[in-house]
Amino acid sequence: MFWDYLSQNPESIHQVMILMGDRGIPDGYRFMHGYLGHTIKIANKKGDWVYAQFHMISQQGTKFLTQEEAATKSPDYSQKDLFEAIEKGDFPKWSLEVQTMTAKEAEDLWERQKINVFDLTHIWPHKQFPLRKIGEFTLNQNAKNYFAEIEQVAFNPAHMVPGIEPSADPVLQSRLFSYPDAHRHRVGVNYQQLPVNAPRVNYRMANFQRDGAMSFFNQGNRPNYISSIEPIHFRERTVNLDKLHGHFTGNAVTFLSEIRKEDFNAPRALWEKVFDNKAKDRFIKNVSGHMTNCKKEEIIKRQIAIFREVSGDIATRLEKATGIKGYDGISELTFNGTHNGMTKNKSKRVANGMKGVTLSVSENNGAPTRGSHGKLNNGIIVH
Repeated sequence: MFWDYLSQNPESIHQVMILMGDRGIPDGYRFMHGYLGHTIKIANKKGDWVYAQFHMISQQGTKFLTQEEAATKSPDYSQKDLFEAIEKGDFPKWSLEVQTMTAKEAEDLWERQKINVFDLTHIWPHKQFPLRKIGEFTLNQNAKNYFAEIEQVAFNPAHMVPGIEPSADPVLQSRLFSYPDAHRHRVGVNYQQLPVNAPRVNYRMANFQRDGAMSFFNQGNRPNYISSIEPIHFRERTVNLDKLHGHFTGNAVTFLSEIRKEDFNAPRALWEKVFDNKAKDRFIKNVSGHMTNCKKEEIIKRQIAIFREVSGDIATRLEKATGIKGYDGISELTFNGTHNGMTKNKSKRVANGMKGVTLSVSENNGAPTRGSHGKLNNGIIVH
């Protein structure tokens, strides 16, 4: 199922290359970077905002394990390493660094370089948008009770502090509601009342949520609406949320997106500019070794075709390692998980080979285009 899914969703190729490369098995949590991945918006008190990407850069550096080394480690190796380091006072640290981009720069980035800031698989060029350190964080305390503090914790990207707002990234938008839904199912409808998930403030939170299993703060007899009998006292907002709205205009994609040539630029740069020769050898060994678990040759042929769009070198090496000749590319393939924007055969472009479907995919494939943010002044939204 692993390679079947990937061979039907070619937009996954960049993440697949990271997973199967040296970064895929870090030598413990202390020696890996972290990334927000999604584009967000950060705003100042005036309500001016820019797009941003957050990076957590390990001050310990990065290390990785080979397949052979990983096989000698316990499944709890990374957790044990982190726990013991904190216990002995060797607190790991990360630098919080940010890339920023104005709305105008986001539009130009698509128009000129076909990089979509709303696409989770696209990378912001570091030379154009350099990383700037804005802080750091330290892990200096272990959990006392694993279940209460770890198993019950519920992270939710919709919980944003003032000054940080979501962008129109469609995957982020879906996660804003899917994550809390998952927590309601996994932990319970009142998961936000648990100490590990509750806000740490010097006032009581007031909302319109009531009842449900294990509600231990049900807000007394206060009405569950904005009442004149017992008014809610709102805290003064530090930012104007109406002004923060991007006024972004774009076409809705009603069913799936489309794989295009630009989607292979980031994984190609990873192969050609980041991986050295030894890293490439390990990558081919990792991928071909895992492919032996797949018993359907057709799936491997399709996956090699996807790798061929990244680099002919990858495809040739995998063909030699697996003994399976892959397709020449994806132009003659139909995918289940995405429309094929790289085929000239209309019958193969639509996902699943569906008939009578009008493609709702726009030319920009969801990216911000010139003028899509409305009126701009020096790249900033004007209201």
